[in-house]
Amino acid sequence: MAFNTAVSGLTAASTNLEIIGNNVANAGTTGYKSARGEFADVYASSQLGAAANAIGKGVSVSGVTQSFTQGNISFTNNVLDMAINGGGFFLLNDNGSNVYSRAGNFQVDNQGFVVNPLGNRLQVFNTTDTGEQTGGVGDLLIDTSLIQPSGTEVVEFTANVDSRDLNPALPFGTYDAFAVPPTAPVADEFNSSTSVTIYDSLGNSHVMSTYFERSASNQWNVHTLIDGVSQGAATPIEFLDTGAIKAGVGLNTSITVTAWAPKNASGDPTGAADQTFVVDLSDITQFGAEFAVTDVQQDGFSTGQLSGIEVGDSGVVFARFTNGQSRSLGQVALSTFTNANGLQPLGGSRWAETFISGQPITSTPGLGGVGLVQSGALEESNVEVSQELVNMIVAQRNFQANAKMIQTEDTITQTVINLR
Repeated sequence: MAFNTAVSGLTAASTNLEIIGNNVANAGTTGYKSARGEFADVYASSQLGAAANAIGKGVSVSGVTQSFTQGNISFTNNVLDMAINGGGFFLLNDNGSNVYSRAGNFQVDNQGFVVNPLGNRLQVFNTTDTGEQTGGVGDLLIDTSLIQPSGTEVVEFTANVDSRDLNPALPFGTYDAFAVPPTAPVADEFNSSTSVTIYDSLGNSHVMSTYFERSASNQWNVHTLIDGVSQGAATPIEFLDTGAIKAGVGLNTSITVTAWAPKNASGDPTGAADQTFVVDLSDITQFGAEFAVTDVQQDGFSTGQLSGIEVGDSGVVFARFTNGQSRSLGQVALSTFTNANGLQPLGGSRWAETFISGQPITSTPGLGGVGLVQSGALEESNVEVSQELVNMIVAQRNFQANAKMIQTEDTITQTVINLR
């Protein structure tokens, strides 16, 4: 009798409906990958030499495979939402065990770690402040403490002094804004000047003023004042007849401010360390044009608080601070597998490595066959609801057909029983 055969068909159809139902239920689940039932026919004997006309004994579920095709990417307003555009999985730390996911709906926990809704920590490659890898993988931590200030070490000028200027009417003196009474340069002592904000080791801002005094043809004296206080003798510079600054032995193309002792607005020490820094004048020119400063750069900065997070396509996570600085917190690590269908589903749009999947290959986004990271976006489920509904109808028909087979078998059996 074919009862067992029909029952196996009912079981297979029921299992198929369970798989389809799970797909439909997760049509809106971030990072979910649709599954498909795999079925195989069953024979009483699988040995070599079995009769060619052997009758099958039904069907069995040989496996459930998932489709890791790309889901649609939807955009959000959360910068920590991340979608992988291409292959690969986010690497997560689940209490010391590695798990993998395509769901990038991340948030910050109460300790500052970036986690998924289940509390698994996102793993990143360690980097320098500028985003260069230093090796090793660790948890991504968003540190909200104040950034360490940095005293100025280099100031760079790009400017032009007017070759048509005459020598000033008065010699440039020595000045101290904190003296009683205070002293300051007057217009007849210099030809032109500019200022830039610099920082001491505690992040306090100070104003450095640079005065240019023509002393002879193609020759100038450069005076440096910080907070209105002279910083030593003038630095002489010379220019070629082409207007470029003259460089060579015994010639100056920079100023070294030595042992500057930072003071506050009252003239008292700020508590910052004595500071030595360089003022680069190599880009100063002398042309027949008005004095103009086209660029001033200095590398110091004050302390600052975290103001925002940015994630680039390459997965580098940058923190922006209120002092205008930014630094890398790490680079998102993505993993691939030789056989992704061998991964073990854990729920929560997560998978675990198995022997069948092979060992993970972890690399940075855009390299090693993995995709790029899209910040402020999430990968939707790849379930095609319309296709699943069609599959559901087919599975229903299969279930009904097998049930009818049992009914038919029962009728035949009853006929045999009723023989007299």
